[in-house]
Amino acid sequence: MDKNTSPAKSGIMFGVLFGTIMVLEFVIMYVIGMKSLVNTSAGIIVNLANYLVLPILFIFLGCTNYKKNVNNGFISFSECLKIGVSIAVIAGLVYGIFNVIFNYIFPEFINEMLEISKIGMLKQNPNVTEKELEMGLSMVKKFMNPLIVFPVTLVMYAFIGLIYSLIVGAIVKNEKPYSL
Repeated sequence: MDKNTSPAKSGIMFGVLFGTIMVLEFVIMYVIGMKSLVNTSAGIIVNLANYLVLPILFIFLGCTNYKKNVNNGFISFSECLKIGVSIAVIAGLVYGIFNVIFNYIFPEFINEMLEISKIGMLKQNPNVTEKELEMGLSMVKKFMNPLIVFPVTLVMYAFIGLIYSLIVGAIVKNEKPYSL
């Protein structure tokens, strides 16, 4: 890698890989018929992977790669933040773009999710009125709109990237000594 590579640019590969893994998880779950990951053990595992394990892993890998292969064994706390946030935002961008494309190719997916949500609402509260059910489903439908999901995904992953970058940065930072 070029020695003049910026911290944010050095995270691109890790962000694309992270986003691609999330897309593959979604596709596999969809193909095997797991349309809803809500309140299932598979859902808990996928959510732990996507919001905890994978972000920390890829931010750590991105920071250590920059430290070892680009910056001669040194990395500042701010460089860790730049790398981590860029990795998470790029992953969110990859996943968000996929989500928008998927929902335009398979528009019936949103209706399937609404039906699953309806069943879940009725199961959770069998005494729910028709009006309350419709109101709840209309909110769910609004938040399933790809044009709302996309920016929310980006903001959410930027925040996740910031938090985990603070943690990883505190662990892997190795500031360059000042020379006089």
